[in-house]
Amino acid sequence: WDNADFSRGIGTTFYQEFPTLNTAKPPFVRDVEAKVRRYLRSSYSAAWTLKITWEKAPAYAARTDSQRTITYQAILTTDGFRSYVLMLYQEGGMRWDYTRLAATNVLIGYT
Repeated sequence: WDNADFSRGIGTTFYQEFPTLNTAKPPFVRDVEAKVRRYLRSSYSAAWTLKITWEKAPAYAARTDSQRTITYQAILTTDGFRSYVLMLYQEGGMRWDYTRLAATNVLIGYT
């Protein structure tokens, strides 16, 4: 991840919490559970899920390039014992011009 810069009024951040320990699960949470089960080949039932969306986020510093924005999401989910994160990027991948970033050895994802 690199620094997104919302200081020029470009882009927005949204979040939505899904506490589902003792409630009916919305389709979004059921989809997250299905992805965790499929990718990890294990049973999983979410007790809590958080979806964060960065929409049309410009890279830091926005004054250098406010046209190349990116929309991405992080979905955090836990059953109270195990926790997972799903990272989703818009189709076409990262659109920031990495040659203009402070660090040019950038990767999408995490380790």
